[in-house]
Amino acid sequence: MRNKKWLIVLTVCVLMLGVLSACGGGGNKGNGKDAVNSSEQVKLTMWGAVPPENGPQEVVDTWNAEHPDIQVEYVRFVNDDDGNLKLDTALSTGQNVDLYVNYTITNLEKRVKGGIALDLSQFNDYNIDEKMGTDAAQWKLDDKYYGLPTKKNAPFFALNQDALDKAGLTIPKSWTWDEAREYAAKLKAVGFKYGLVQHTVPFMDPLDSVLVNRGYVKEDGTSNLDDPLVTKWLETMNSMMKEDASTPPLGEQLTSKMPVENMFLGGESAMINIGEWLIRSSNNMKDFPRDFKIAFAPVPRLTDNEADFVRSGGLGDFISINAKSKNTESAWEFLKWYADGGMLPMAAGGRLPSSNEVDQADAINNLLGEHADSYDKESLEYVLFNDVTPTFVRSISQEIIDMRAQEYEKYFLGAQTKEESVQNMTKRHNAWLKLNQ
Repeated sequence: MRNKKWLIVLTVCVLMLGVLSACGGGGNKGNGKDAVNSSEQVKLTMWGAVPPENGPQEVVDTWNAEHPDIQVEYVRFVNDDDGNLKLDTALSTGQNVDLYVNYTITNLEKRVKGGIALDLSQFNDYNIDEKMGTDAAQWKLDDKYYGLPTKKNAPFFALNQDALDKAGLTIPKSWTWDEAREYAAKLKAVGFKYGLVQHTVPFMDPLDSVLVNRGYVKEDGTSNLDDPLVTKWLETMNSMMKEDASTPPLGEQLTSKMPVENMFLGGESAMINIGEWLIRSSNNMKDFPRDFKIAFAPVPRLTDNEADFVRSGGLGDFISINAKSKNTESAWEFLKWYADGGMLPMAAGGRLPSSNEVDQADAINNLLGEHADSYDKESLEYVLFNDVTPTFVRSISQEIIDMRAQEYEKYFLGAQTKEESVQNMTKRHNAWLKLNQ
């Protein structure tokens, strides 16, 4: 009888342990298991800055339908200081973030130092350099990848093809800023308010194109912001603003928050210095109706020698796996799928996949959609895929970017000469170098 009682007690204990295990296991995040190695469902959360309706929701819906064992939720954050702080706080406090998008190398560096970006060298089933090409290496830190660069950056000039025909101008495939200035003047003369408008971010690209190639710092350790081509850029832009009136005065653009995309698509400007994200607006015929075809040209260079030119571009949308995620293997499976074609619905919003696993024709078709006839497809293919000019991803300190802008804005506003602007930029950069070397 005593043995029977002990047998009953033992059986009850075993049953209770099983119940407790089932209650504590849960199929979601926090169980320490991964769907790759478990029959239980895993839920992943991916944070990115693109609005869900512009592609991300379709991407995760497609994945979720095909992978019932690994379900992904997309969370949007705004890609500004406040939005990145929100993401960093979520990462550091253990909130639900399994994958997230880095939009600058400086933000990535901070997250790597904080131990919240997974070193991908532990995975040996995906050759990033072969898949993404040589530009991918610009995102390496300590010769390691802490994520995948998934998007092909494509800065370009978009041009009104009808205006080019009217002015007797061809679509350039390689040109200088002197030639771009001539184009802007001739295009203004055929009936446009401006020949060229620019966003403020690509506005400064010519400076970095020069300094990435020649060095931000000279051999003696001092600032190279007094390079002659920096002065040439100041002169060229100022002449276009004040002598030719072929581009808006910078002060007016900043104070009015000038909607430069609207001006190009609305026919007020014949050219715009922009990038692949233009297509999201130019395909929106409801809000931006237009009756002209859009052609494309590479960004112009300051240097006369084409071989010395390095243009902005490279790869972007660098997606990292949270090193503290409980489901890193499942996150890796999703990330590979996303990069190698799963992200194609993002192309309609201007985000072209960087992986060579994605067919270029499919990418173009997704990018242009039903409005393909309103673009010069040959020139678009050239700037997206066939321009072999070396590229860079801006990686200098935001302090330097802000400091430069403060000084060159004073020149364009007429508050100081170009010589004073160059001297002040150089002086302030040297002071920064002393504090940060």
